[in-house]
Amino acid sequence: MVEGKNREPLASWASYHLLKWSLVSPLLHTYFRIKIYGAEKVPQSGGLIAVINHASYFDPPLLSNCVRRPVAFMAKEELFKTPGLKQAIELYGAYPVKRSTGDRAALRAATKALESGWIAAVFLQGTRSNDGRVTDPKLGAAWIAAKTQVPLLPISLWGTEKVISKGFPFVKPVPVTVRIGDIIAPPSSSKKDDLKAVTEQCASAINTLHDMGR
Repeated sequence: MVEGKNREPLASWASYHLLKWSLVSPLLHTYFRIKIYGAEKVPQSGGLIAVINHASYFDPPLLSNCVRRPVAFMAKEELFKTPGLKQAIELYGAYPVKRSTGDRAALRAATKALESGWIAAVFLQGTRSNDGRVTDPKLGAAWIAAKTQVPLLPISLWGTEKVISKGFPFVKPVPVTVRIGDIIAPPSSSKKDDLKAVTEQCASAINTLHDMGR
């Protein structure tokens, strides 16, 4: 099992927290009137994989400000080809993943994040959904959990699909709610049936939290 060892370089750790507390956190708590339920369920040490629904580009910074630990996110590799964006998302803990394959590089990046004391976060459906629900969960999070034997933590982000609307040029100050569920044990093996069972358990937990609304 991977244990957090707080081995992240000091400069990276400091930059993450500087951005989080000076800009992102004040913005989220005043503009989006964020509510957080279940924060006490987040272990403050040891390896952890957060599995989340996904409806907005604002989801990563929202989550990172709700779990009281630095969070490293899986992000599609295409985002790392855009100058400026690449540096910004890397500063906030993102690492690239190939969506179409079982990416060994992503496993190594996630493992490094876990060993450095960060939470490794995975959007369970991979891509954004229109309503925030998980309808087509992928096996990636369960696969990483099986390989590292690190538990999973289901988290629901409610309301983020309304932050940006087609035809509206500004970010809307909509209310956002974050609900954190109970720890789910990693799969006992990386066999497809085991991965699928745990993935479905994660999806069900996230959707149950999401259905609770504001």
